[in-house]
Amino acid sequence: MSELLAERIAHRVRDNPSRIAVVSAREEISYADFWARVSRVASGLSSMNRVAVLPTSDVESLVVVTAAMRAGTSVVLLHRHLLEAQLERVLELTVPGAVVAESKQHRRLRRRGFSGELVTAVDLECDGASNQASADSELLVGVTSGTTGEPKLFVRNQLSWARTLDRSDAVFDVGVGDRVSVPGVLDHTHFLYGALHALTRGALVDLRGAETAVKAGATHLYSVPTIAWDLVRSGIEPVECVREVISSAARWPRSGRRALQATLPRASLVHFYGASELSFVSFDRGLGDIDEFSAGELFDGVDAEIRDGLVHVRSDMLFDGYLTEMGVVDGPLDGWMTVGDRGRVEVRRLQLLGRESDMLIRAGLKVEPAAVEAALTALPGIAEAACIGVPDARMGEAPAVAIVVNDDALQTEAIWRHLRTTLPSPSMPVRILRVDRLPRTPRGKLDRVALAIALSDSER
Repeated sequence: MSELLAERIAHRVRDNPSRIAVVSAREEISYADFWARVSRVASGLSSMNRVAVLPTSDVESLVVVTAAMRAGTSVVLLHRHLLEAQLERVLELTVPGAVVAESKQHRRLRRRGFSGELVTAVDLECDGASNQASADSELLVGVTSGTTGEPKLFVRNQLSWARTLDRSDAVFDVGVGDRVSVPGVLDHTHFLYGALHALTRGALVDLRGAETAVKAGATHLYSVPTIAWDLVRSGIEPVECVREVISSAARWPRSGRRALQATLPRASLVHFYGASELSFVSFDRGLGDIDEFSAGELFDGVDAEIRDGLVHVRSDMLFDGYLTEMGVVDGPLDGWMTVGDRGRVEVRRLQLLGRESDMLIRAGLKVEPAAVEAALTALPGIAEAACIGVPDARMGEAPAVAIVVNDDALQTEAIWRHLRTTLPSPSMPVRILRVDRLPRTPRGKLDRVALAIALSDSER
């Protein structure tokens, strides 16, 4: 049986209680003091099945989440960009015993229409024993929707996270005494998980911005391609202390990896594909495969197969299902799950061809946005590219693209020449728009609505 998250952190506390566990913009705390606060909050949570938490990049957020996971109280992971109706829906479905946020975040929740009691970590602290989590305890209820639409709540249990931690231990080079930069807000599960995994390894978690943490001697950087690109653009001199970058989210083009490699010359670049429902699926290292569709090799214990063009995954890390009024539903079927990504599998290597809903139909012909984006980012000087469908009076819809260029000498005509020799004519975009950065949703995904508006405005 895999050891659960809180047990792993407890071992690190016993090994070296005086070691610094977390550094934030306002404070730093040792493993002993961190665990003492966790224990007191866990005692205060013992009567609750669930607790809703709005985390920020602070020690208090990590204390509450760790305490809940120790006590077997499920964490309802709120995020700061939930709309009023969405927040109401999440709380209605999850029925948390308390809503917890740093005091500065209380106003944000009030603006979202929440009128109930709000508490901080300190308010929850009490003396006494706490419950202990079991392997089948519900660990997390997260929100997978973007900023619009009905919230979709995914449920993960303790054992699925423990087995995910096992994979991290095997693949990522995080150990005792390392300094792990976690620059993203902890309401994003990638960064929350990164911080918690670092604590299970006896590392120091640095919650400050990436540039600050790297200059302070970070050995690891949890990132997404956007944060990596921002670090490159900051103009920071090459830093040699970072030995590993652990990245997720959208496909990371080779051009962006090259730029970060120049800034962090000694770092191993690890990018993984996964989803809230699937956990880890595949990963690659370095600049990635020349094949721009490659998502790398499957993690140990993960199987993937293609059914009707969609990637289906089987592993011991999958979620339980989605929380609804009818309970937890639509979980894995016969051990398999898909999130709607199209792809191919060759032996144990995975290719991703975009989401099922992203496919364009141009005059009756299918256009793969991922293929257009791959053709663009294969051109030196283009760091990022996004392709979406725009209305076309004659053809129904047509591909249009936005690009982020890191070489001012790259001429638009050179881009068009490259595309004409790379793409079939139905995939040729009708517009190319240069932007400083691609629009993103608060969860870091491509903001297709904002991009469509920008492309429309550029046509006028």
